[in-house]
Amino acid sequence: MYRPEIDVDAVTAVDTHVHVEVGDHGHCSLPPDLAAAAAKYFRTDGVTPDIASIAQFYRERSMAAVVFTVDAEHQLGHPPIPSEQVVEQAADHADVLVPFGSVDPHRPDALDRLRSLAFDHGARGFKLHPTVQGFDPSAPQHRPFWAALADLGLPVVVHTGQTGIGAGVRGGHGFKLRYSDPMLLDDVAAEFPDLTLIFAHPSVPWQDEAISIATHKANVAIDLSGWRPKYFPPALVRAADTFLRHQVLFASDFPLIHPDVWMKDFANLPIRDEVRPLILRDNALRILGLRPEPTEPTEENR
Repeated sequence: MYRPEIDVDAVTAVDTHVHVEVGDHGHCSLPPDLAAAAAKYFRTDGVTPDIASIAQFYRERSMAAVVFTVDAEHQLGHPPIPSEQVVEQAADHADVLVPFGSVDPHRPDALDRLRSLAFDHGARGFKLHPTVQGFDPSAPQHRPFWAALADLGLPVVVHTGQTGIGAGVRGGHGFKLRYSDPMLLDDVAAEFPDLTLIFAHPSVPWQDEAISIATHKANVAIDLSGWRPKYFPPALVRAADTFLRHQVLFASDFPLIHPDVWMKDFANLPIRDEVRPLILRDNALRILGLRPEPTEPTEENR
């Protein structure tokens, strides 16, 4: 059972978007063709650190990290790294890691799995990727799924915008980018106001839409993963420095984007000194429930 043991006064930053790409016995989160295409797109060396290596990597930098994988078995036809495994192994590194679960909305037992990951294993949130999982977030058949997430009271990271998964492959591997239009999540944010949604990535080509939704909905935040900060749209930088300064989160997309590179670029952005700690650490500590006391899902919602 995971319980956070992070010294919030000692960490310098919280990376809220870190992928676990390899599980026990070398099982990878993506099938080989998609993993190779992603490495080419992001120009990485193909390194896939396990949870222990990720923990040590962030421990050396006095950072904490939110870790997760993506369950997209329905569309990929590829077994995911079990989220139970991610959460259980993160419990051995509770001083630095915050584990999120992932559940494919197409699973017939999806609601039970959400509750089990939260109550039985200690997942501190969830990660969804509508394009890779192949679902429209605004579709009526998924309302019970969102309702179950809202009942748990845990934050949910949802991929928005273009994705590097499937990029450069014929037909984009059949993935539909429109499922990651943040406007599809506006319905969700409106209907479940107690559900904290974190829009993952600069939402290109829908950046203005994401900013608009986060401005309108207090339960929406934006993480800055998947892009080097020097490429951030100017509108996003201005919003992060001003009216969205309490709703923007440091996030790298490690191992696809290296946090050291991200931090170097971020230092050169026109962000005020008093805003930088909010983006790098304080907003995440609040949203993750690490300061003050963590928010636990209530037993009556089980």
